[in-house]
Amino acid sequence: MTTPTPKANGALRTIGELSAETGLPHHVLRYWETRFPSLKPMQRAGNRRYYRPEDAALVRRIDRLLNHEGYTIRGVQKLLAAETEPAEVVAVAAPVEIDAGDAAAISEIEAALKAIRAMLAEALAADEPRSPVR
Repeated sequence: MTTPTPKANGALRTIGELSAETGLPHHVLRYWETRFPSLKPMQRAGNRRYYRPEDAALVRRIDRLLNHEGYTIRGVQKLLAAETEPAEVVAVAAPVEIDAGDAAAISEIEAALKAIRAMLAEALAADEPRSPVR
């Protein structure tokens, strides 16, 4: 019997293939799907699971955190949730040097925007419901 050729890095993996690669039983992988919302393999007919490369990487990371680094399931959940939350972005205005050509273009854009704002204000004022006259 010949040895099967290894799959390409970007190929989808079945639960059996991922289980063989990681050494984790099938039931553990299915249980982790219920505990980690970011672990969502594709499911086809008959509920057959296909793990994308990013799913397989996440399984390996969860395995490392739980079984090698001593995290609890709740700890890994918190860690993954903190990573998926958008970080607060603080914009810092840096001084910008503007030459005469840029200054003229900026002035034209500002004038056009102010004209648009005035037109919108007039349109809103015209559309406001008038109170009934008694």
